[in-house]
This record gives sequence, C-alpha cells and structure tokens, in this order.
Amino acid sequence: MADLDLAAVRAFVTVVDEGQFGHAATMLGITQQAVSKRIAKLESQVGVRLFDRGRAGKATAAGLTMLPFARSLLVAADETVASVRQEPRPLRLAILGERQVASRSIQYYLDRHPESDVEIVLSNAFVTSRDALVSGRADGAFARPHGGPRPLPSGIGVVPAYVEPLHMLVGRGHPLAGRSTVSLADIVPHPIWVPGASVPSEWADFYRELAEFSGIAVVTDPGTEAGSDAKKLAGFDAMLDRIAGSETLATFSGDGFIAPWNPNIRRLPITDPTPAYPHALLWETTNTHPGLPPFIAHFRSSCNRDMAADCWIPEVDRPIFLS
Repeated sequence: MADLDLAAVRAFVTVVDEGQFGHAATMLGITQQAVSKRIAKLESQVGVRLFDRGRAGKATAAGLTMLPFARSLLVAADETVASVRQEPRPLRLAILGERQVASRSIQYYLDRHPESDVEIVLSNAFVTSRDALVSGRADGAFARPHGGPRPLPSGIGVVPAYVEPLHMLVGRGHPLAGRSTVSLADIVPHPIWVPGASVPSEWADFYRELAEFSGIAVVTDPGTEAGSDAKKLAGFDAMLDRIAGSETLATFSGDGFIAPWNPNIRRLPITDPTPAYPHALLWETTNTHPGLPPFIAHFRSSCNRDMAADCWIPEVDRPIFLS
C-alpha cells in the first residue's frame, strides 16, 4: 500500500471536526472540491469509505475507528517538523467546555504567569479531554481520572486539580425551591435530570455511582409534562428554561460552572454529605514540554483537597483526592 498522504489525512480529520466539507475547506484554505478529492484519495488508499455519502461530513464506523490514529499521525508529523525547527509551541490543554471550572482554573494560572503560552483544546461529550490527551492532541487534560468506557493507558500522570461541590438547580415552583440548602435525602423523592449521563463516559459513571450511594434517581430523559412543548433542547440555556418553568424538573451543577443567568432558577447547595466531582490534571509522563512541570506544580499545590474528606466522591477516586 502506498504511503498515506498527510494532506489527505488532515482533510479527513478537519471534515470530522467541522462536520461539513464546506466548513473544512474554509479551515484548510482550499476549495470544497479539493477537500473531496483528498478524501477520495485517502479512501482509495485505505480501501474503505470514511464518510456516509448520504450525510455529508458524517463519518462511517470505519472512519471513527481510524480517527484517533489519524490524529496521532498528524501530531507526530507536526512534532517531527517542530523538532528540527526548534520553535517552541504552545502547551496544549484539553477541557470539556469554556463554562467548566477547568477553564477558570487555567485563566487563574495564566493571569499570574503571563509569560506562559497555552492553547486550549475544546472537547465534547463524544471526544473527551481524556481522548484528546491519549490521541496526542493535548499535552494535558482536565478530567475525572477514573470511569468511562476506555480506561486510561499506563504512563499517565495524575494530580488532583479541583474538588467541585454540586448544587441542585430547580425552578421557583419546585417543592424545594424555598430551601437555603438541601440534603441528599431531601432530593431522593425528586429525580435529577442529567442529559449528559446518557453518553458512556467518566461523568456518566460518576452520576451512576452517586445514584447508587444516595438513592437519587438520575434520569437522562425527563419525558414530557403538562405545558411542555417537548421541543428538542438546544443546549444548556434551553434546558434551564425548561427547568425554570417546571414544578418537577431539577438538575445538578458544579459550583464552578458558569451557568446562564435565569431569574426563575434557584441554586441550592447540597449537604449531608456534599457530592463533589473530582477534576484531575492528566498528562503523559514522557511528555517533555517545558511548560508542563510548572503547570503540574501549580495544581499539585493549589487543589482544594482539604475539603474532600467532608464530601462524597466515588470510592475509586478518594485515594487520589484525599492523599
């Protein structure tokens, strides 16, 4: 088989990331026709279809299988060029989203270390920050170190980054809305809606373990109720709107998560005990990027692990966060 064309591999990864051939063409600075030709060449080389012809930009099962290897190949190519140019590159850090506490933690560090050159790699529910680290797209990742459909490989360093207490979010008409705090036992009669727990992931396992510990029902689909238009959600803002207008719906939110403002939402701290999500900084122990050691040292010393003993976190995570 002929050697793979890196330009074709880069086109393949860009189409998957952008979701459309046209958007990928814009990102690559070439025509959409050129993108299609590169994809066709790559499919000819590997002998399988990489995209569903009925849904432009939708990768086939074979394409999704190839994707992490293609990413690693591009990273290796970029690193090869950088090794001889001896040009420093930014420290790449993967986070789940810009509203998450990890984004604020990184900004806190950068405000106090303005000389640092950091590039944020945004992940999502399907390609997580742990995936970005393992595939070589990131030097470090903020994530729960345990759980998920794919355990971390050997050679991954872990330091606790932040123990994030959970709050309960309800609408003003919810039975618990007038409380200043709620206990886990108070929540048991009221199911908690966590759509993201429908995706096999380390956070889905966290909520499953919390449900087993507390007896709280965690649901991923709240169904319909009187007055609901049952429209498909368009993000967290729409989810909050639905909760705000409901007397039964509720969800969890971390204390460091930047939720959209909604005057009809009540945020209730949880006690007895307080459930907390364990965020860690993960990295490849063989990674030699010069910006990584001071970043690791910062989180090693600044993590709020002093509060972890009074919180509920999954048993498998406790040795890391209570040490």
